[in-house]
Amino acid sequence: MPQIYKYLFGPVPSRRLGRSLGVDLTPFKTCTLDCVFCQLGCTTHKTFARKEYVPVKDVKSELSRWVKGGGKTDYITLSGSGEPTLHSRFGEVLRFIRERTPFPSVLLSNGTLFWQPAVRKSACQANIVKLSLSAWDQFAFKHVNRPHPDLKFSQIVDGYRAFRDEFQGKLWIEVFLLWGMNSVRCDVEKIAKLAKTIRADEIHLNTAVRPPAEKFAVPVPRKQMEAVAGLFRPRAKMIVEFSANKSVDIAANEITIRAMVQRRPCTAHQIADVFGMHLNEVAKYLGMLTRTGTVQIQKKDHETYYVG
Repeated sequence: MPQIYKYLFGPVPSRRLGRSLGVDLTPFKTCTLDCVFCQLGCTTHKTFARKEYVPVKDVKSELSRWVKGGGKTDYITLSGSGEPTLHSRFGEVLRFIRERTPFPSVLLSNGTLFWQPAVRKSACQANIVKLSLSAWDQFAFKHVNRPHPDLKFSQIVDGYRAFRDEFQGKLWIEVFLLWGMNSVRCDVEKIAKLAKTIRADEIHLNTAVRPPAEKFAVPVPRKQMEAVAGLFRPRAKMIVEFSANKSVDIAANEITIRAMVQRRPCTAHQIADVFGMHLNEVAKYLGMLTRTGTVQIQKKDHETYYVG
């Protein structure tokens, strides 16, 4: 009988990391932002209040059980239903991964709380930290990321620079480009100028390859993204959607999801419930299936349905 986990999901295919075991530390869509491009939909609880949203002892117990059960992955990643640094003890989870598992850890964060010294100190426990930078000033930040009203863009970027001085691991910056919102060359130049001051090890360019929270969040063509990649130092890398050919498990999950939506239209939540998968995991497969035209999107009664 397969193990049932409440806080772990996957391992899932990752465009950056190969196979990644996810650790979810917040309730669904508890976040500091309400990004127009979010694959999980609009934020339902926008906050920057840090607390122990889920019990750390239970997360550690699940990780121990997963490792003892012979679990294999390339990385263990703090990500999932919301912003992981909102959890007041996320650093303790990272330290547990470092000390009690054989796998490197990754923190996928929107970076909005890195102006807080306690958050930066906890994040230093990770092997890799990915932070987001998709704006160049407060106005653009509000336009693309729709932050909690008390968050200040300049303060966040200052936190990034401070973290670079403190962090010994690999620092990645993800720039999420959207057609007509932040993709004009002069705007990308502004983002690149800021990114240079953070001194990241890698810059990743991304766009809305998975169904976004808002219909107006339109992806940028790859050719245009490649044209601006050289504005960044180091030169930005394209984050390419995973290929189903690389894993039997991935291909099998794509086939079962496609078969389900061919029988009847389903929402991502319905697919997750039927297969016992994490919503973030389902979103990855739907991203690939919709991008290749294998599955279509239909909007009905403010819900997004997927049709085979």
